[in-house]
Amino acid sequence: MAFGVRQFELALMHRMRDLGAARVEDALRAMGVTRAELRQAHAQWTAMAHSPRAPKGWRAFRAVLGPPAYEGARRAGSLTCDVARWALPSWPDLQFEVLAGPGGEVLNQWFVRPGGGRAPAFAELTPWSCVVADVEAGFADVSHLEGPAPHHWTVGFTHEGTRYRARFVHGLYQRLDRAG
Repeated sequence: MAFGVRQFELALMHRMRDLGAARVEDALRAMGVTRAELRQAHAQWTAMAHSPRAPKGWRAFRAVLGPPAYEGARRAGSLTCDVARWALPSWPDLQFEVLAGPGGEVLNQWFVRPGGGRAPAFAELTPWSCVVADVEAGFADVSHLEGPAPHHWTVGFTHEGTRYRARFVHGLYQRLDRAG
């Protein structure tokens, strides 16, 4: 089976199940996808990443997702990096961004909001509704922490005197926890 946009979305959702299994199950039902198809997409993406014949880095995303909706350059410290973004049907208001260094090595991959972050109200923090930049724009006292698994990210912030941790997978908001 060819690996394309739909399978890529499923591979992303496979990792999102770590923090939002119910949301992923709802999406699978809406897409008419079984858990077996979800697992197969994840296995295919993983196999491609480790195959000596499959495209690597930047080229892997282009091979799977086609031409990007946006291409540009961005400075990251002393490096000038290539940036590409793709629109994905399951997240129509967002784009999946890949940041690649010299030689096409992928440095970061996650969802972004085209045009930058929007500041959500606390009550608007619902799964799959925002990205890391949105939380940065909406709340003061933001701190960034690595997540406990690959492609996980945590953003700490304070709201009405209480410290919270917003949990993200691939830069897409999954859930909110009170900081302990």
